[in-house]
Amino acid sequence: MFGSHDNNMTGETLEIIAFRLHDQEFCVRTTTIREIRGWGPAKPIPHAPAEVLGIMNLRGMVIPMIDLALKLGTRSTEPTERSAIVVAEVNGVAMGLVVDRVSDILTIASSLLQPVPDIGISTGTDYSDGIIVQDSGMMCFLNLERMFDKDSATCVAAA
Repeated sequence: MFGSHDNNMTGETLEIIAFRLHDQEFCVRTTTIREIRGWGPAKPIPHAPAEVLGIMNLRGMVIPMIDLALKLGTRSTEPTERSAIVVAEVNGVAMGLVVDRVSDILTIASSLLQPVPDIGISTGTDYSDGIIVQDSGMMCFLNLERMFDKDSATCVAAA
């Protein structure tokens, strides 16, 4: 859906990975991403937070799998054969983020990043660094470091 942009402008660029959750596009910096895997079931963990689907074995390392849609406050993702697990390292903790599908890996101009409109609430916008506007649509640019601050990342890893 989104393609790489050639910029004649000088300036900063962002390396991002775009993905879908339900009918919305989101993206994160590629520097936090270790790999992208196809869907695989999680082993449930008793008393884990609601967004923690369970754990998975990643080449001998056990990592938590997070329902990213639920973490963002929307309905849970129903995994399909198109679902993907985006393995990220956030604040020193590896985790699998379950998304509906990965759309693209892009390099875009930082100037395309616009602030989240102020609508008088902070819930939900705390996790976003802004909105990326392109001819083909808009993407919410997520900040995984804020979404999984050191305390919550440690808690997720210990689940």
